[in-house]
Amino acid sequence: MGGLTSWAGRFRLRQYVMASLWIVPMLGLVLGALLAELALLADETNRPPSGWHYSATTASGVLAAIVGAMVALLGFVVTIGVLVVQQATGTLSPRYMRLWYRNRLQKAVLATFTGTFAFAFSLLRSVESDSVPDLGVTLAGAAVAVSLVLLLVYLNRFTHSLRPVAIAELVARMGGNVFTTGASAIRSAAPRGDAAVLSRDPVTRIRTVRGGAIQAFDVTGLVAEAERHDCVFVVTRLIGDFVPPGTVLVEVHGGTSEPDPARVNGLVALGAERTIEQDPAFALRILVDIAIRALSPAVNDPTTAVQVINYIEWFLHTVGQERLPGRYVLADRDGRARLVLPGRDWENYLQLAVCEIRDYGGSSVQICRRLRAMLEGLLETLPEPQRPSVLAEITLLRESVEREFTDPARRAIAQQADHQGIGGRLPRREP
Repeated sequence: MGGLTSWAGRFRLRQYVMASLWIVPMLGLVLGALLAELALLADETNRPPSGWHYSATTASGVLAAIVGAMVALLGFVVTIGVLVVQQATGTLSPRYMRLWYRNRLQKAVLATFTGTFAFAFSLLRSVESDSVPDLGVTLAGAAVAVSLVLLLVYLNRFTHSLRPVAIAELVARMGGNVFTTGASAIRSAAPRGDAAVLSRDPVTRIRTVRGGAIQAFDVTGLVAEAERHDCVFVVTRLIGDFVPPGTVLVEVHGGTSEPDPARVNGLVALGAERTIEQDPAFALRILVDIAIRALSPAVNDPTTAVQVINYIEWFLHTVGQERLPGRYVLADRDGRARLVLPGRDWENYLQLAVCEIRDYGGSSVQICRRLRAMLEGLLETLPEPQRPSVLAEITLLRESVEREFTDPARRAIAQQADHQGIGGRLPRREP
């Protein structure tokens, strides 16, 4: 199954539409032209109030000015977009661009500009010495007012949302929502009884036809397909893994008939890069990228890294409350095991969150203190099964501090827990 007939093809189309910056503005362009025709029809049937009448010269001048203004504003928004790209790739993370492309306000602003442009331009051709689209000219002026308001909202939004801390909050919230939604779906699809069939050797191995990063699985479709053939599908790769063509992606255990490989491949979406849709670890990856860029010698901004660690800690507290066995078995409506998905365990998430920041920020007192506070906070709140991994990370952090800080006094300062990095350590309690 290829193209848009498969779930994977439709998923890729949705991703393209959500990331596209031209589809919604193009719709605005078409809608503006259609509304202009409706305004002309309304002008012919219902004359506007007396205060809305314009001379041909005035109408032509107003509409021509609106056309020029919309073109200029479109160029202005494009310039802002270029600046966003430069900042994101230079000081944030290129992975963040995938989220920026999807901003609905930006698309609404562009669609309003193109729609107003098409509306005014379409009315220009109907302006004659004895026939003026009075209603259309008035509506064009109102559209300009709406465009300016949206532009101000757009500038306010991006002025505030391009700060690293705002991006960290957005990414952490998205990742946390994806994780909790996925965890809830897995709990509700738990099988009844055991899945002894998984101990057998696979009957069939289904290989990928095209390569790419695994973006998402159609879990419902895979369960239904396995139920149709009375077998169990075992997925061999994690969401986010890059798989070359010919990789074994699904192993088939048991079954009364052999599944169609093309149909099964059509239930797994592959793309050029990871997405957050079913991959909360990708959100954590973006947060870590922003933090380590702030710690690079070219930027040297540990305070920004500390602010990002705040949201990494938020994300880890969300993840740490769930039981993460590293493998998830999903059942059909009758409670029989049909799909086995590999998953990340708690240690995977914790290492992703801590290792690189510790390595790149090991010489910063601020980072060492903030990491220590984060790890100690996790020890206090997480269930017992998660604590050994946290203790191991505390040991690694202590060893890193001992290597980096040879002076005993500075080493003692760097080993203290501080929720603000420097300046937020709780005072000692009197005995």
